[in-house]
Amino acid sequence: MLKVKIVRLDKQAVLPVYATDHAAGMDISACLEEMVTIQPLTTALIPSGFALELPEGYEAQLRPRSGLALRSLISLPNTPATIDADYRGEVKVILINYGREPFTVHHGDRIAQMVVAQVEKVCFEEVQELSTTGRGKGGFGHTGTGNQAAKE
Repeated sequence: MLKVKIVRLDKQAVLPVYATDHAAGMDISACLEEMVTIQPLTTALIPSGFALELPEGYEAQLRPRSGLALRSLISLPNTPATIDADYRGEVKVILINYGREPFTVHHGDRIAQMVVAQVEKVCFEEVQELSTTGRGKGGFGHTGTGNQAAKE
């Protein structure tokens, strides 16, 4: 199990926790002095009350909670958000309200998930051309929809 250092920046902060034994993501909770209401089609930056020290070669990814997305159309506009190993500031979550009604966040509300993942550094090698594949340059929607075959 990977050990990650964490600092509680606010004594009321709820530290990340796995909700079940096999959960991939830890729940991140809001750390607020007063509630925040997010109007439809607007964003808010919600503090977590903690900071991390990730080992070199790792990142933390913030992702939406499926229940919030399904019930209230609350998501993260920059998903997955990346927390780099050299960042030492407070973890904050950008929430967006895609719904038609205001959404209120209270202290302790679970607002996102965090997954810690290993990151591979790459070294680019500039070449004149790339190898060919069956897919080639087929991009967005190139395989069609439903039972419709791709047409090129």
